Amino acid sequence: MSSLEDYLRSLSLDYLNLLINGQAFSDVTFSVEGRLVHAHRCILAARSLFFRKFFCGPDTPAGLDASSVGSGSRSGGSGGALASSPRGGPNSQVIPVNSVGYEVFLLMLQFLYSGQVSIVPQKHEPRPNCGERGCWHTHCTAAVDLALETLAAARSFGIEQLALLTQKQLESIVEKASIEDVMKVLIASRKQDMHQLWTTCSHLVAKSGLPPEILAKHLPIDVVAKIEELRFKSTLARRSLMSEQHHHHHQHDLTADLEDQKIRRMRRALDSSDVELVKLMVMGEGLNLDEALALHYAVENCSREVVKALLELGAAEVNYPAGPAGKTPLHIAAEMVSPDMVAVLLDHHADPNVRTMEGITPLDVLRTLTSDFLFKGAIPGLTHIEPNKLRLCLELVQSAALVISREEVGGGDGSGGANTSTTIYPPPMGNEDHHHSSGGARGGNVGNLNLDSRLVYLNLGASSHINEGDSQSDAMNRGGCDPSSMYHHSHHNY
Repeated sequence: MSSLEDYLRSLSLDYLNLLINGQAFSDVTFSVEGRLVHAHRCILAARSLFFRKFFCGPDTPAGLDASSVGSGSRSGGSGGALASSPRGGPNSQVIPVNSVGYEVFLLMLQFLYSGQVSIVPQKHEPRPNCGERGCWHTHCTAAVDLALETLAAARSFGIEQLALLTQKQLESIVEKASIEDVMKVLIASRKQDMHQLWTTCSHLVAKSGLPPEILAKHLPIDVVAKIEELRFKSTLARRSLMSEQHHHHHQHDLTADLEDQKIRRMRRALDSSDVELVKLMVMGEGLNLDEALALHYAVENCSREVVKALLELGAAEVNYPAGPAGKTPLHIAAEMVSPDMVAVLLDHHADPNVRTMEGITPLDVLRTLTSDFLFKGAIPGLTHIEPNKLRLCLELVQSAALVISREEVGGGDGSGGANTSTTIYPPPMGNEDHHHSSGGARGGNVGNLNLDSRLVYLNLGASSHINEGDSQSDAMNRGGCDPSSMYHHSHHNY
């Protein structure tokens, strides 16, 4: 029996299908950047007080003037309602929208129709404000600009829930964004009166170390004064801690030396396959295998038997993320193209869907390696590779991901479950024969969309899973050969 969440998700997708399928039952059309967007007045009015006032009220709502929707779009002879045919037929009125870009307008409509949206550009999609080739757009200028434009549009159209969602997105982005982009968000948070976002950005700018004269070129003078005040308070706090830290500094150095000695002994034991000694160090000396990156080291330098014995100790987390990149042992095994290591890790519940700090899964790693091998004939960082091992690794990880997907949807039929990463619509491939017509929401109308393919990807999942009837080889050829994906390998940079 389906849960309430399943019904709500199905309802959300049904409404979103109305928007995606364009003119179906549409009774209002917008023109944004020269492109037509067909919508439905009843949905917009029900979900937005702004649109309700626009369609039904006698006056244009605050913030909406002739420059944003066009003075000719309203009819004074019908109480301010939009002019339309007697039965409200489609294409009876085109409303120009000049204050919001096409992409942001689609994001806003998607949120109004479905209650959910992902405010990030498509991975590897070329963006004019991002010059990095193959960028994942998680915290680059393109991601910041799209979020800021969406925030401004949400506030302009009075969609507060979307504004709050975008604010949370920006709070996550600025932690890794460039200082120039952080300052842009800082100014926007001040204008939009978003205190939490202001606090986050102001502290990041204060920590940047940029001198006041440089900050003054990008920020108002009163904002620079606030930044300098934060720096002064931070300096006082550091000085108050210095005396206390000095007292413990010597003891801390001794402790760190002891820990380094433990790690060196542990690695020597693993190199000699002496897992029993490692076990004694865990039990008698309190060695933390995760903090020592024991499993990562064993995967990269030892045999399959050593890795298996280490896992069977039960003292190491198989999905532990290492270093600033956040790679798990399965990421390392995938980069090495080692079927033995991949298999033993999956046997001990390694997660093929866990992501690094850059959002990359072990499955992404193997798909990119396959793409490089098939389309370039070589893989950066690997001087020699055996195709059979690469294929086997990919099939093992894909199979594990499929099993997890089926478990999450509660029944393994791959339909209507709680797995939000499942792609609802197949990506456009330039040939409608590539689209699967089975599976509910995978309908045949996708080839006739009035909206561009950008809308199909808005929060409908970034990765495809293998269909139940597909063979592993088909899955490899379809899901693992994207020549546009980029992944830089470094076996020692966890």
